[in-house]
Amino acid sequence: MTLVFFIFCQKNFGQTSELEEAKKAIAESNAIYFKSYERNEPKLFTDRYAKDACLMEPGKPIMCGEDVVAEFFRKSYAGGTRSGEFITQEVFGAGDGYVVEVGLLKIYDGKGKQKDNGKYLVLWKKTPDGWKMFRDAFSSNQ
Repeated sequence: MTLVFFIFCQKNFGQTSELEEAKKAIAESNAIYFKSYERNEPKLFTDRYAKDACLMEPGKPIMCGEDVVAEFFRKSYAGGTRSGEFITQEVFGAGDGYVVEVGLLKIYDGKGKQKDNGKYLVLWKKTPDGWKMFRDAFSSNQ
């Protein structure tokens, strides 16, 4: 019985530790995400995503891969996005090496005027390069 309790505690401790690690990495990645628009640096943007990431934009089919992520950056930059912010509301474990982030987003143009706001749901994946966005679903409130 003591051994079972010890194993259970160790496993839960590891999950909590991984969740805290993920939360920290998500906050750091989110802080960098919109800097890519401020600097017009697509690589800074695409580095937030796993190599096998998929975007789930409103009104479009699921599209996957590095080229899709890079093209999303180009189109949104050309559309006037220059900064924004993520407001994480919750992060919870989804299984070994995965966490889910739920939040709100705001998007601004080059003059600092809010051009959109919405919500998002991101499945993060622990990769050899750290925590990366694996599935990114978002939609506008407008």
